[in-house]
This record gives sequence, structure tokens and C-alpha cells, in this order.
Amino acid sequence: MDEEKAVSQPNGHRSVGYATKFDQKAESFQAKAEKYGKGKKKDDGAHPAGGFDDTIVPRAPPGFNVKFTFHRASKLPMADIGTMSSDPYVNATLSTTLPTRHKQDSPMTFRTPTVRRNCDPVWDSEWIVANVPASGFKLKARIYDEDPADHDDRLGNVHVNVDNISENFGGIREQSYKVKKRMGSKRAYFIRGCAAMFNRGVHMSGEVVISVEVLGKTDTDNGGRLWTVGPCNWSKHLSPMVGRLAGTKEPGKDGKTEKYAFQANQIQLAGPVPASLYHRYVEFRPFVKGMFTSTSIRGRILHHALQHQHNRIYNYDRTTIYGSFPSPSRDLTLKFLDLVHYDQGGRIFTYVLTLDGLWRFTETGKEFGIDLLSKHTMHSDVSIYIAFSGEFFIRRLKTPHKEGSPDDQPTHPPSDISNGPPQDEPPKDPAYYSLIIDNDSGTYRPNAKLLPQLREFLQKSLPGIKIVTLDCSGDKEKMDKWKNEQRERKKAEGKHTAVVQGDGGSLSSSDDEDLDQQEGIAKGEGKPSTKDKVKGKLEEPLQKVENIRKGDRVREERETEDDMAGSSR
Repeated sequence: MDEEKAVSQPNGHRSVGYATKFDQKAESFQAKAEKYGKGKKKDDGAHPAGGFDDTIVPRAPPGFNVKFTFHRASKLPMADIGTMSSDPYVNATLSTTLPTRHKQDSPMTFRTPTVRRNCDPVWDSEWIVANVPASGFKLKARIYDEDPADHDDRLGNVHVNVDNISENFGGIREQSYKVKKRMGSKRAYFIRGCAAMFNRGVHMSGEVVISVEVLGKTDTDNGGRLWTVGPCNWSKHLSPMVGRLAGTKEPGKDGKTEKYAFQANQIQLAGPVPASLYHRYVEFRPFVKGMFTSTSIRGRILHHALQHQHNRIYNYDRTTIYGSFPSPSRDLTLKFLDLVHYDQGGRIFTYVLTLDGLWRFTETGKEFGIDLLSKHTMHSDVSIYIAFSGEFFIRRLKTPHKEGSPDDQPTHPPSDISNGPPQDEPPKDPAYYSLIIDNDSGTYRPNAKLLPQLREFLQKSLPGIKIVTLDCSGDKEKMDKWKNEQRERKKAEGKHTAVVQGDGGSLSSSDDEDLDQQEGIAKGEGKPSTKDKVKGKLEEPLQKVENIRKGDRVREERETEDDMAGSSR
């Protein structure tokens, strides 16, 4: 008894005793976590924790394919005073009772395209999800007003809760759900309230129309995880500021004026992603864990900075281009080739494949002077777990590939082949192209033994194109040689970036001035150094970026409080 008192109250001070006990408990819990932790590698110095995770998908009976349709909304609040309207879109999250491999796994989400200047938008966007269990689901649809210059205002929430489903489930047919105003932007509803005071036809309560339909049983032997069946949506995001920092552009079409814009791409591939493609970030530096988990001051700063950069690179605004295909097809493969500009310019791309099959990629290279652009952390939006990551590039074959065709036929790059770039337009046939993809990612370090599974998945997702995989370690010599050939071809054909013609709208005077300035620089009229150019571009919007971050933080805090209040009710 005396010994216990001595431990719990050393030097007669009770708080010190509590601290000692807490420290002992923490060490005990840490030891148990290391002993029984699922799928985590022990950091032995040579092999830091992370990378491939062999945690299996929990077993469950096969579920159902469920189609969610976001039809339209009405009487939404006005978030933009200037236009007295909103630019609404829906960001939906689906949750079920199925356990995940780790609690850090990314949730199932879906985003509709944005409808411009309309408080009564029509989306008619479909989302088909596989393996929804018989125990039902909870669908939370957040309605936002898109505002790329500041931050997106939440206009409210809609909840669709279904306790059980079966093949005989009658479904939900274009049912209207009232938007919960308390979760919305106070500014938007203040504007709506002012309008209602002067116009009796203006209502304060908005509605969203949603349908839910069970399509049948999911064809699988394990219903332990959800995945997106379709459609295969794609989007192209343009960032003029980053494009100008890179200092490169692409010739316009039909004589139209060129526009600077760095291009980021997203394609939703049809699931399921092979369950074996499962990787965690690698703790190659002490600060990395805090950055991904946002558990330290330094980690929170880095986490927020990377998420902020992700949102700016994959920015949604009026220049964003959307598209969709019902399922994998030759047309989807051609759209992918269009997004990567076929074999033009010797481009190399950095990519991340998420657990639900969302493929994000941008061009990478030394001319992109912002360090984080080529980092997989940014592309993954600081996700703890992903499916795969690395780099890829496109080469054009001399003759269309088919089963049994030789692998050593001439390609462009590096060889000059007729009937294609740089002299002619690229052929619009996937059989003429080879996608060469690797696992060159220091952030997640994907297992090279899983490259065949990645190849098989991409072959199903992009019909017609030839898929070649490279191990960044085992095939390092070949990989370096081919990438150097890409870079040399890029120098020979001229600097290009993922820049495309805009939406056809007229250019503003500031755009013309920027282009005139670039033309003067190209002619040698006071050409600034790269350092001065980057410094000037970064210092000019510094205050704007800081204001945006403050707005993001205030919005996140407000929405978190609203969500907690909503759940308590």
C-alpha cells in the first residue's frame, strides 16, 4: 500500500503521480499497438513504415447495385449578390454498416457538375454504387455554391436514410427533400430573406429531388467493400496562374488566341479496383506522419497547405470541362488520349489512383517550378491510403498493336514516325498507342509485384490501348532511358504544357496585356530571370491566398459545428 502511494503521489504531489501513471499506460498501449497493429510495417530504419498494406477486405455477403440520381433543386438561396443567383452543385457522401480495412480509408463520395447562375438547377447526375448491404445506407448530400475566387458556400444539407434494401425494394422515385437551412451559409440566406421581403414569389425553403433504385445483386464473392460502377465521369481543370508560372503554352486552334493554363485531369474508372492495390504513405521522414494525420503543429500546417494546393490545382470554375461515359469503351480511351495530348510533346505525367478508382494526373517536369506539383501527396489530397501511384507517358506505335504483335517496333518518341506528331495530326485509334506506366512514387512506394494487377485493371478500363508496366527499381535502367528520351523529344518539339483553348469566350483586357507581355519577353525585351518571374508571381497574390485560407478555415469550423449540432439532433 505504501509502495502504491509512493508511485501515485511522488514528492507528495498528486498531479505528478497521475502523469507517471499516464506515461506508463501510454507505453503499454504503444507496445500493444505495435504487437497487434493491422497491416502496419515496423520501422526498422532500412524499411520505414508504410507502403504496401496486406490487410484483407472484411468478408460480407454480396450486396446490391444501387443507382442514385440527383435530378434537380428548386428555390435555393442566392449566394452571389452581383448576379442574385448561385452556382450550385451537390457533393454526396455514402455510408453503410460495412466495416473498412482502416478507419482512415477515404469515404465514398460523388460530385455533380456545377450549374451556372441558377437557383433552380437541373443536374440529372447518376451515381451507381456496388455492394450496398441489405442493412441499407445513409446518403448525405451537401449543396454548395461554387466560388473559386473565395470559398464555396454551403447552401444546406439533405439526408436520405434507408434502413434496409432488397431486390424487391420499391425505390425512391423523384422524391423532394427539404434543404436544411441551418447548415447553410448565413450570408446566402440573408440575401434570400431580403429578396423574399420584396417579392412574395421568393421562398425561403429550398428542395432537392433525388431518386434511388436497386438494380440487382452485385456479382461478387465478397460484399465487404463498396465501389463505383459508373458512369465514368471525367473533368479537366485549368489553372492559369500555374500555367503562367511554368511559362509555357500550346498553340491555339482555328487561329484563336492562346490562353495560359496548367491542366489537371480526373477520370472515374469503373470499379472494382483490385483489392490487393492498397498502399499507405511511407514514413520516410519524422514529419511525414504528422503531415498525413494532422497531429502536430508542423503537420497541421503542411496538411492544410497541401490540401489548399490540391484544391487550387483541381479547381472547379467556369473553365472546368465535364464529360461522362456510361462504361469503359473505346470512346473513353480516346478521351484519355485527348487529355494527355496523344503522343505530342514528349510529356510525362504524375498520377494517383484512389481506392474507388478515381484517376488523377497532371503533367510533370523540371519546367514546373513549384515543387509540390509533382508530388503524389498533393494529387491524393493527403490521403492516408490509396490504390497506386507513379508516373506514365504515351508513345505512338508505327503499326496498330494486336495480340502477338512485337514489342520492339519503332515508337514516337523517340523515333520520327509518319502519320502523326509533330508534322501531322495524331491518329484517332487507341491501337496505335502504348501507355507506359510505373510505380515511381516515393510517397507511397507501391509494390512492384502488383504491377500486373494494375495493368489488368487499366486494360479493362481503357479498351484498345496497349499497357506496359515498369518497375522503378527492377527496370530502372530502361525506365530512365525511356524518360530521358521523352524529355529530349520535348526539347526538340518545343515546350508544351497542358494548355487548351478556353470556353470560346472573349478575352479580357488583362488577358491581352498578359499575352502582349509574354510576346515582348519572347522577343528579348527585358527578359526577367526565372527566379524573378516566380518570385513576382508568388508575392503578388500572397495576401489573396492568405485571405482565402482564412475563409477556408472559418468555413471548415462553421460547417464542423453545424455537422456536430445536426448529429446531436
